[in-house]
Amino acid sequence: MYEAMLLARKIDERMWLLNRAGKIPFVVSCQGQEAAQIGAAFALDRAKDYIAPYYRDLGLVLAFGMSTQDIMLSGFAKAEDPNSAGRQMPGHFGQKKNRIMTQSSPVTTQVAHAVGAALGGRMRGEDIVALTTFGEGSSNQGDFHESANFAGVHQLPVIFMCENNKYAISVPIKKQLACEQVSDRAAGYGMHGVTVDGNDPLSVYEAIKEAADRARAGNGPSLIETVSYRLTPHSSDDDDRAYREKTEVDEAKEKDGIILFAQYLRDNGVMTEDKENDLQERIKRLVDEATDYAENARYAEPESALNYVYEE
Repeated sequence: MYEAMLLARKIDERMWLLNRAGKIPFVVSCQGQEAAQIGAAFALDRAKDYIAPYYRDLGLVLAFGMSTQDIMLSGFAKAEDPNSAGRQMPGHFGQKKNRIMTQSSPVTTQVAHAVGAALGGRMRGEDIVALTTFGEGSSNQGDFHESANFAGVHQLPVIFMCENNKYAISVPIKKQLACEQVSDRAAGYGMHGVTVDGNDPLSVYEAIKEAADRARAGNGPSLIETVSYRLTPHSSDDDDRAYREKTEVDEAKEKDGIILFAQYLRDNGVMTEDKENDLQERIKRLVDEATDYAENARYAEPESALNYVYEE
């Protein structure tokens, strides 16, 4: 779990450097949310379950089978990009072979897709769970409420995981909700709801595992809220200094799930200094190789622009 969290962080950090160097156009970051994403992924059956992620879910899609090279090809918008063949900005994940449902740019649309996958699985008699993730800002969108209502009425095997990172772009959580927690909304849709520490992958694992077991047993959907903090600006085009203080961000960095989990592993004798150094070196090499490959890969042919638009 720690290796998966660290890989997501190192890929994300590299993409920021590439963006600032003018080599890739856009970054939307997962930093601060890796613990929740990896905890959730490890609690599911990654050989058969489906995910409908949102744009920050780098850790989640890596855990479900996307490679570092896949992510870099997307960042550079190259023809081999498995998400969209270079047609979509980074963070718009989709890979059929790994059951990662594709998404569109309007936020929250993926929530309805996950509910549809859960319904389809039931109609086919399959033992699958669909997980969808979204920010707390998305929990205020109509797509979330309509999807939650439908899933609750039909008791579908779907997990709604809200990654509450405290900000919907520049709007703080206190200006978004009338209730205290996003999970409070679960009761209105007849589903199980709980809020957990999004900086602790084991707490998230436990909550998602319980929700998945409930779903497989026919006990319907769950709303899991993971509370963490967005450590970066909203995207590479955002200046977060306009709406939050640096001291607030610095305090949140002290609770960074990667730092806390690494210390937990050291304290319990699971990770030694040698193991940690080997892991850091292996991940750096993987990110370097993927960066070089993607930067030198070919772009899509201009003539392919009309592919996948009309029936051919």
